[in-house]
Amino acid sequence: MTIVLAELDRQTQQRVAETRQRVSDLHAELPRNQLVVWTAGNVSERVPGAELFVIKPSGVSYDELSPEAMVVCTLDGNKIDDGTPAKLQPSSDTAAHAYVYREMPEVGGVVHTHSTYATAWAARGEEIPCVLTMMGDEFGGPIPVGPFAIIGDDSIGRGIVETLKGSRSRAVLMQNHGPFTIGKDARDAVKAAVMCEEVARTVHIARQLGTPIPIDQTHVDSLYNRYQNVYGQH
Repeated sequence: MTIVLAELDRQTQQRVAETRQRVSDLHAELPRNQLVVWTAGNVSERVPGAELFVIKPSGVSYDELSPEAMVVCTLDGNKIDDGTPAKLQPSSDTAAHAYVYREMPEVGGVVHTHSTYATAWAARGEEIPCVLTMMGDEFGGPIPVGPFAIIGDDSIGRGIVETLKGSRSRAVLMQNHGPFTIGKDARDAVKAAVMCEEVARTVHIARQLGTPIPIDQTHVDSLYNRYQNVYGQH
């Protein structure tokens, strides 16, 4: 049975509308930070208090995105009757996002990009070693590589979950594909995507100059704890 947005309670409809606005706005951060080209990449966010999430429509230019164009899906990855035109189908990565939401209930946002440096590491099937304090802060260690998987079903999602469950990293480099990041919400996942590309670029440059110096695990643990629990405004 198809879920009809207009038939959901008013509070859920309001939460969907707010999530659509956030997801639409956050898509602007991907080209702004040079993480995507053309129509590649996507941001999604879980709708608070509902078994739904909002994601970018497939193959639509970033200049044409709006809250009304964002697609609402169930956690099975099926588009609901959300008032968008029938031709607006969800991202080709929807099954991957849906699998992550089903298997990792703590995740509230998922982002996928083809950012140049992170994708170059993915093409080599090589994790990004933790040689920067920024990496200790943000990712708690190296950024791991996930298995090769074909787009279209939940294979990518399975690889993401398999790699990130039990890991402190909020980013994974899916082999031969590119980075996926997770967060407590979509904004948090976008931040992780921006930081992933930044460290991928910096470590790549460092390796052109010589051998980067690994950070001792005890220092990584200390950096991660400080950044996650002390840094910033609470």
